Amino acid sequence: MKVLLINGSPHIHGCTFTALSEVEKELNKEGIDTELISIGTKTVGGCIGCGQCWNAGKCVVYDDIVNVIAEKAKVADGFVFGSPVYYASANGSLDSLLSRLFYSNGSVLAYKPGAAVVSARRAGTTAAIDQLTKYFTINNMPVVSSRYWPMVHGMHPDEVRRDLEGMQVMRVLGRNMAWLLKCIEAGKSQGIQLPEQEEPEWTNFIR
Repeated sequence: MKVLLINGSPHIHGCTFTALSEVEKELNKEGIDTELISIGTKTVGGCIGCGQCWNAGKCVVYDDIVNVIAEKAKVADGFVFGSPVYYASANGSLDSLLSRLFYSNGSVLAYKPGAAVVSARRAGTTAAIDQLTKYFTINNMPVVSSRYWPMVHGMHPDEVRRDLEGMQVMRVLGRNMAWLLKCIEAGKSQGIQLPEQEEPEWTNFIR
């Protein structure tokens, strides 16, 4: 089993990375393979809604990290997306990445557990968590929780490490993710299938 952790911060080894690393350590202790990817400082263009990805299976407008992550998502069993808090929301580059990833390859993430982690100096965390979690709940993904909302506080990694409660929340999140993945694997071994699918019903509100 493998979990893909995405660091949405431009600071590769900053506060968000510190939080994700704590989650990763617990996953590894539980025997779960991991890969932590930072999106870095390169521009991540937003989705333009062209719909060409539905036929191509990838974004055809930009050839960037979104398509790289989409390929990795195909073999991953779970996901943790981490973001700094900018104006009570997730980093714009990460939001663009998720919009395109879910639009072009939502099927490869469906029914796989997802978790969101955010980092802030002080506030705006719950709004950012809500923003990120909406990607999971529109895409048939079980949401992994912790003993508190998955956030850490600090201006620098050293301050985040001194957020003892926040770091504990990250460890619990890692263990909960590992537990759910093992439960899903045990279910598969007993022949439990994915829920029955229905053809989508599209209802427009203006007629």
